[in-house]
Amino acid sequence: MIELLTLMILPLLGVINSQNFPDVLSSEAEAKYLNAWRNKDFDARNKLIEHNLRLVAHIVKKFENTGIDKDDLLSIGTFGLIKAIDTFNFEATNKLATYAAKCIENEILMYIRSNKKRKDTISLYSPIGEDKDGNEIRLCDIIEDPSPSICEEIIYEERKNKIQNALNILSKREYEIICRRFGLNGYATETQKMIAKSMGISRSYVSRIEKRVLTKLYLHLKEDE
Repeated sequence: MIELLTLMILPLLGVINSQNFPDVLSSEAEAKYLNAWRNKDFDARNKLIEHNLRLVAHIVKKFENTGIDKDDLLSIGTFGLIKAIDTFNFEATNKLATYAAKCIENEILMYIRSNKKRKDTISLYSPIGEDKDGNEIRLCDIIEDPSPSICEEIIYEERKNKIQNALNILSKREYEIICRRFGLNGYATETQKMIAKSMGISRSYVSRIEKRVLTKLYLHLKEDE
């Protein structure tokens, strides 16, 4: 769905294949990239993201017994990593890895709690009793209208249109894969495994393309803003 793609792109990255994580940066290299990122060098920022993905994978292992798909945990953890790099205090005495680890873990915990809340949510149409005349009372009868406001709908449509326009920068294969993964433009939502099988390619290759596409779209939208 377009909402899911919005959530994945605007923060960034997508599903990461754990077999392709770059090596951890040396202290000297990390200091060099941090200094460059301090001066708004986005290539350096991306290097810091890529070379800290092993940290995401390490933290994700602590949550593998939650019943949530590992790829989803990696995606959410990567979101936390990106937030850490984007908000890192260059004057702080603590290391980037220390700060990033906290951000990654917090992001995953928030996602898990959000998932639990959704599972425990009572339907707005669930009966909760009867009035004095014996008529059924539903939850939606006693709370405010939960439908989005006009302002919210306008903002959502604006974001959706920006993403739809950004899809035009993709190659034919990239476009097909991202549409099939997120159920866009008439495609049904499919797993990486399903796409890989039908296209005769490996799941890891689909994962790499997905990551590349989400990064490309994110940078395009960031530049547009």
